[in-house]
Amino acid sequence: MLKSKKNKPLATRKLVARTNPNSIVTEQYRTIRSNINFSLPSADMKTLLFTSASKEEGKSTTSGNIAIVYAESGKKVLLVDADMRRPTLHHTFRMSNKVGLSNLLLNKGSLQDAIKKSGIRGLDLLMSGQIPSNPAELLDSEAMNRLIDELREKYDLIIFDSPPILAVTDAKILANKCDGTVLIVNTGKTEKESVTKARDALATAKAFILGVVLNNYPKNKNSEYYQSYES
Repeated sequence: MLKSKKNKPLATRKLVARTNPNSIVTEQYRTIRSNINFSLPSADMKTLLFTSASKEEGKSTTSGNIAIVYAESGKKVLLVDADMRRPTLHHTFRMSNKVGLSNLLLNKGSLQDAIKKSGIRGLDLLMSGQIPSNPAELLDSEAMNRLIDELREKYDLIIFDSPPILAVTDAKILANKCDGTVLIVNTGKTEKESVTKARDALATAKAFILGVVLNNYPKNKNSEYYQSYES
């Protein structure tokens, strides 16, 4: 099981791996990165999906920070906002959302124009684009399959941030297309029944579940060691 000791409010979507790379929290994201690497059965697995059972569980914060720590390890990474209903990536990085994933799937823009530099070495961004009327259909299209194939040629790792899996079908579609899926759980909020339903939904989608990230997980004695080591 993958664990995160993130104690900041989830709604802030702070990129602590960017602002405080030597912190305990950032080290936990690096631990998650290592656990994901250990869980991948093949080096050819390049697409990862981050989802959650419900909203406000920290999946966007987690996927953003994981993308950063992968980039710092030397990987060429693309972070994709695949939530075309309630996008957040453009807010997190303070960029325009005028052109993005939806535009590409509707053949209304070029990949070169849509992909943006994050300001972090090795990390590029693909915003959701303007909100379409049919996000599920776009994600389930041949255009999406072709886009994923093209991105696999350009990047070492593509990370998709999707809507909650129990809210809409989008995450199921993406989970079926991606090489691996990570489920985000807020230990102080998410009910066990919701986690079970999310797991079952991923199983129905034939997703390869890499593990679970527990947000707001209680600190243990190892945190004191890391705090001492950091200081």
